[in-house]
Amino acid sequence: MSHTSLHRLSLLCQASLLALAASQVQAQAQAPAPAQDSQKLERVEITGSSIKRLDGETPLPVEVIKRGDIDKIGVTTAAELLQKLTANVGGLTDGASISDQSGGQRGFNGANLRGLGVSSTLVLLNGRRLANFASPGDDAGVDLNSIPAGAIQRVEVLKDGASAIYGTDAMGGVINFITRKDYQGADISVYALDTDQGGGGKKTLTVGGGIGDLKKDGFNAFATLDLQKLDALDASQRKFIREYSLPTSLPPQASSNSFPANVDLSSAQLTALNNFVRANPSTALKGTNPDGTWNPGGPNSGSRRVNFGKGSCTGAPNPNFVDGTSLGGREGCSYDYVAGSQIYPKADKQSVMGRVSFQLDEDNQLFAEGLLAKAQTDYAASPATARFRTSSGITLPTSLQAVTGVTGPVDFRFRLEDAGYRTSRVESDASRLVLGATGTLAGWDYDTALSQSVNKAKDTDLSGWVSLSRLESGIKSGAYNPFVNPSDRSAGKAFMESIRLDGAARISKGTSTSLDGKLTRALTQLDGGDLMLAMGAELRKEKTEFHATDVLKANDVNNDRSSSGELLQDTHHSRNVAGLFAELSAPISRQLEAQFALRHDRYDGVYDAASKKTSPDLSTTNPKLGISWKPVKQLLARASYGTGFRAPTVSEMFLPLRSGITASFVRDPVSEEVGQLPIDRYSNPELKPEKSKQASLGVVFEPSRNLSGSLDFWTIRKTDIISQIGEETIFITPALYNDPKVVKRDADGFVEYISVKKENRGKLNTSGLDISLNVRTDATDLGRFGAGLNGTLVTEYKFSTDPRSPLVDGLGKFKDDKAVQRWRHKINLDWDYGPVSLTVTNTYLAGYRDQNVEGLAAPAYDKRDVEAYSLWDLTGSYRFSPQLRVRAGVLNLLDTAPPFTNQSRYFQVTWDPTYGDPRGRSFFVSLNYALK
Repeated sequence: MSHTSLHRLSLLCQASLLALAASQVQAQAQAPAPAQDSQKLERVEITGSSIKRLDGETPLPVEVIKRGDIDKIGVTTAAELLQKLTANVGGLTDGASISDQSGGQRGFNGANLRGLGVSSTLVLLNGRRLANFASPGDDAGVDLNSIPAGAIQRVEVLKDGASAIYGTDAMGGVINFITRKDYQGADISVYALDTDQGGGGKKTLTVGGGIGDLKKDGFNAFATLDLQKLDALDASQRKFIREYSLPTSLPPQASSNSFPANVDLSSAQLTALNNFVRANPSTALKGTNPDGTWNPGGPNSGSRRVNFGKGSCTGAPNPNFVDGTSLGGREGCSYDYVAGSQIYPKADKQSVMGRVSFQLDEDNQLFAEGLLAKAQTDYAASPATARFRTSSGITLPTSLQAVTGVTGPVDFRFRLEDAGYRTSRVESDASRLVLGATGTLAGWDYDTALSQSVNKAKDTDLSGWVSLSRLESGIKSGAYNPFVNPSDRSAGKAFMESIRLDGAARISKGTSTSLDGKLTRALTQLDGGDLMLAMGAELRKEKTEFHATDVLKANDVNNDRSSSGELLQDTHHSRNVAGLFAELSAPISRQLEAQFALRHDRYDGVYDAASKKTSPDLSTTNPKLGISWKPVKQLLARASYGTGFRAPTVSEMFLPLRSGITASFVRDPVSEEVGQLPIDRYSNPELKPEKSKQASLGVVFEPSRNLSGSLDFWTIRKTDIISQIGEETIFITPALYNDPKVVKRDADGFVEYISVKKENRGKLNTSGLDISLNVRTDATDLGRFGAGLNGTLVTEYKFSTDPRSPLVDGLGKFKDDKAVQRWRHKINLDWDYGPVSLTVTNTYLAGYRDQNVEGLAAPAYDKRDVEAYSLWDLTGSYRFSPQLRVRAGVLNLLDTAPPFTNQSRYFQVTWDPTYGDPRGRSFFVSLNYALK
């Protein structure tokens, strides 16, 4: 698409938006409209449509979660709330962010409807976009830490594609967080949570207040302040971590970076070592063979790994241990990095949100909305690792040479225990300002706004990070000895402190500036009511910036270095987006209503100064058709069909080469090597948009005022998925692991590095059923009883990350990066009796087939199924007065641990941090006091 075409579309959008201002001037000269019937019902807008309606039910499935529902389940953050949503599969969480990998998108909490990917779920605040999490990486989306949890009035979840209404990112659905818009009075809420086993506690304070009556005073202003403090949770504080025991259950996934150092001998050095033992039986360090010789070996074929201080690798509570089936092998040490880490981060979150509204006249209103949010999260992973090959020229200390006979340079690796945890701080700052107008002019309902949303992310290395060059020099000079474990570690800790590096940070900023507007009016009268038209336009400019501090650019931070200097260069990118949309709501009869929507979007190409390349211009047109039929008052049938798209992100097009190791432990069938292998990841400026087709068919029923429910079938076909070949897929597909363009091998057949690139190569097919049922009794002498069920049954989930590979069945199995459970539900049982209310909630995720990668688990923990995960919560409240309510509860009443899994995708192995909650049984109490 040419820049001229985009300019024309931009002018058309601007003309549409400026028409709103012109119509306002025209309206000032018009006589006031006749007074309307005071009993006329107010139309409300539902997520998934631009047209307000009297009836809340639409042709599209929308789940509404009210403030009272949020309070009942005892959650205080948007991320916690979405963990209770049955349609949310494999979202990003704080637990999944704890990793031994540097950089990336640590700290990003993201939603993932239908398991289509975080980048395919659109998150809105009051119907408008927020800037995506700024740190570049594989996922693009709103950081849920930016959502002002204390100000939420309700959440509307559209579980259907909505690109025809909202544009990009809405393939999997839309989550719209809606806050108060007109509030008078003041309220304060305090909340405290503690866990049964310690760690992972939480304290929150929410204060809100508003003044002014829009109808009487002509204005309203309110603000809400939300403060949250979350405590860290160490692995040593959880019984299930000890019971699942990485050394016992998944020894091949233990690390070969231990303390003291493991030495990878050459064949000549191993021969020299054993000859020395035979010649000096009384003074030589001995191995495990009866004659004292060394017999290395383990999961990796041909391993000659030994540890000359392995006597100190005593196992739990010491994370260093000896196990012949671990990567340390028979004569080396292995390291339990799970036991040596935190599994839940310390965090401080603050947000303040305010809104000011001015009533110009009976029908028109100006408003301004502001948001400031900050999340500071501290992550602590196991101590850093280091490896020096023979090319470094480092030899064993003289004292070890004298008892081993190994005198030449050695290849060794070790864990920097003397440097302590690797701690990092992620600061995510979000801001948004919206200036808008809404109302009715010249027979048109209008809503227009100018908004700017900014997200800043700073990922800083705090402690445990040292200079690689000074570490190497210190070992060469003898100032530090990684080959033995002394009884007094003070000298080693002092050395690590002397070479510590501070101030290494990655700083990213994303800005989205948009002008949007829509007009709605009735065109004519149909048999079932007004034929309603909505049309609108949006202009948006997206900017991303990245830079690294000088300490990081020096490329000397051990475990936080880049093999590509380009990765640390400052980058600046921007693009312009323009969209036009229209929607018709046609009540053909009192029983039959149809919805038609169409949207056209154009994306300007992105110029990259480093490569001097410009990505192609993109354009897409997406329709949506919905229909509902209500043969009787108690029954509504509905169906929808639409197409979707997701534009490639700037990171996917221009993120420089990233060199690192695979996220998962993998097993290479050729060399039989097990471990995290070297991998190069490339971006691609030639990417096309992802595309989708989705449809739904369902019924809503309400046979009585005490019983209602819905059943919706949905299906999604997603193509041109922007992806890299999955790591697991590579090593189960001969055409891939035997392809030198994908897996480069050395002369002995071992993997030198893996090469993957972002491409439009994947596809995904998924289908399922959403079920909702609500029962409520009339008031009785024993109170009022109620029950609710929200469940999702996934009937199909097949995907491919490479066109040469057939579709993989991922339903009820852990594949590549997540498990898709066949069934998820949330059940609530309620009892209200005067000022007292009690709620029992069950959150259930069905079991599934474990990842079961050959060679990555002990025999007793391989070829297995993961158990179902069922959590029971009990909460209750007492209203002392109209102003004062106290609520308390027990979350995870039965203290159920996350189920064991042998997955190797996430750093938190033995359990799955994408859905498991490691806090265990928790107790909370909250107090709310309101003045109105």
